[in-house]
Amino acid sequence: MDTGIALNNSEQKAPPAIPAEMRAAVLDGVGFSHLRVRKVITPRPGPGQMLARVDAAGICTSLIKLIEQGSAHSLLSGWDVSRFPVVLGDEGSVTLVEVGAELRSRYHPGERYVIQPAVDTAPINHRERYKEQGKGVSKVALGYTLDGHLAEYILVSEEVLAAGCLLPLPDSSLPFAHAALSEPFSCVISAQDHHVHLTQSDALKPRGVTKGLKRGGVTVILGAGAMGRMHVALAMSYHPRAIVVADLVESRLELVRTFFGPKAVTDGILLRTLNPSSRGLQSVVSELTNFAGADDVIVAVGSRKAIADAQILLGRGGVLNLFGGLKKGEDVVDFDTGLVHYKEINITGSSGGSPWDIARTLELMAGKEIDAGGHIAQIGDLEHVPEFLARIKAQTIDGKAVVYPHRRTSEIRTVKSWSAQDEWEYLK
Repeated sequence: MDTGIALNNSEQKAPPAIPAEMRAAVLDGVGFSHLRVRKVITPRPGPGQMLARVDAAGICTSLIKLIEQGSAHSLLSGWDVSRFPVVLGDEGSVTLVEVGAELRSRYHPGERYVIQPAVDTAPINHRERYKEQGKGVSKVALGYTLDGHLAEYILVSEEVLAAGCLLPLPDSSLPFAHAALSEPFSCVISAQDHHVHLTQSDALKPRGVTKGLKRGGVTVILGAGAMGRMHVALAMSYHPRAIVVADLVESRLELVRTFFGPKAVTDGILLRTLNPSSRGLQSVVSELTNFAGADDVIVAVGSRKAIADAQILLGRGGVLNLFGGLKKGEDVVDFDTGLVHYKEINITGSSGGSPWDIARTLELMAGKEIDAGGHIAQIGDLEHVPEFLARIKAQTIDGKAVVYPHRRTSEIRTVKSWSAQDEWEYLK
């Protein structure tokens, strides 16, 4: 099968001629009935823009919220999708195929990049489509008002470049699918970067601050779904002495043990998994800490009960991270202020990453400290986007789904992991 992309990721074939039309996953209203994979005009870049080929794209859970809200979604800022349909997709890896005249001294066809989808800049193009001509809009996003990755090609606009959101790959041999997952991993990096611990070597000396999970401490992760397992992967890079992972689904815990167990042994980290319905999580944490409590607790699931249960796990000076979002109207949770006051705990959260987080993720991938392949569960064609989203919504897929927009297939392939060799075989 000749897909026109690399037979291995360090040797690019000459790109085919850019077609007048391309396939794209398009939203033109509210609800799944308004999501279709169809032919659209292939964008062509202006002087300050570029066109990139989408080599691989991930399917993000956040797409469900966008589809169900349509133009009411906050990131659309008044953009009417029924008049101006949007191309979805915030996760992907790309190769430049056409560079605008003003950019040719800096960028060249064949170069590989990842685009940070959260673009922290005011809209530059199509301001008339936003409410009040874009006044007050300070952030735009790929897959929302900027074209997304669930297409054969993507326009790299002025907004992306102005916000520093085009990140080069540090290693051109990174698999397309792995690089595409740098966005969800970047959200995890941002989240753990929000952990702050006070240090004080002597009572008469000023306090210092360390950022990230406590080295040599005890980390608890509630939720072992796709994002929870990414938290486990990154947590290991901080070298806590123990990581406790809790989930009600045994198959998820088995994935944690299988994928992370050997590395935990090598790194000298005690990895414990448990189903809190069969054994009390607090007793396990007390056992590991001699009743002192955990140093870092990450709630990687959208559950009010999980947040409530997490509070009592923390030790003095610990950090509680509310990573899993709650639905609007269900997002008010009771806190024991006595724990916050007397144990001096910090409560933090984050929503998405920054360009630095993407760059850091790519460095960790290139350095083999993160294996994105173990987080990939299903592979398919662009045409499978609606089916993948239906599976994600029904929670019948445990892991990330990735599509290769330029490879045509009727098969959805279920995998336990997805390596560079797997990708090479699939695309050759």
